[in-house]
Amino acid sequence: MNIVTLGTEVLRRKAEEVTDFGAGTVKLAADMLETLRGAKGLGLAAPQVGVSRRLFIVTIPDEPPLVFVNPEVLELSPETGKYEEGCLSLPGIYADVTRPLALRVRAWDGREKPFTMDAEGLLARVILHEMDHLDGIMFIDRLTELKRKRIMKVWEDKFRA
Repeated sequence: MNIVTLGTEVLRRKAEEVTDFGAGTVKLAADMLETLRGAKGLGLAAPQVGVSRRLFIVTIPDEPPLVFVNPEVLELSPETGKYEEGCLSLPGIYADVTRPLALRVRAWDGREKPFTMDAEGLLARVILHEMDHLDGIMFIDRLTELKRKRIMKVWEDKFRA
């Protein structure tokens, strides 16, 4: 699958709920996992491959891949932390983003099995980053206006070169 980049409309739209857990959803998740592995990323949301569906994949080193369909954050920790993030839809762009350090999320696993899980640290950060994609939000939207403008200038210069 091709990963779309900033400027592609699907990245700025709220993704649609997954209502069919059939072979199409299983194949989408499998194709996204293969794409994510090839891109060497930690997470990939369906809008990033041009599909407006509420589904994302997370692959944390030394852990099995996780599929989240129609995810819903149930709880966020009040403690936050800042950490550098990047995005496969903004290649080569990185910035420190403040996010909650832990969360509880409910989702479906892609084969119509619901689950609830607690996550902290890197896993929580990646889940929140991918959840943002499902709502048309990119990590640069979490930055101050000044930082966002600087990053957009770097992004634009990159594509003019």
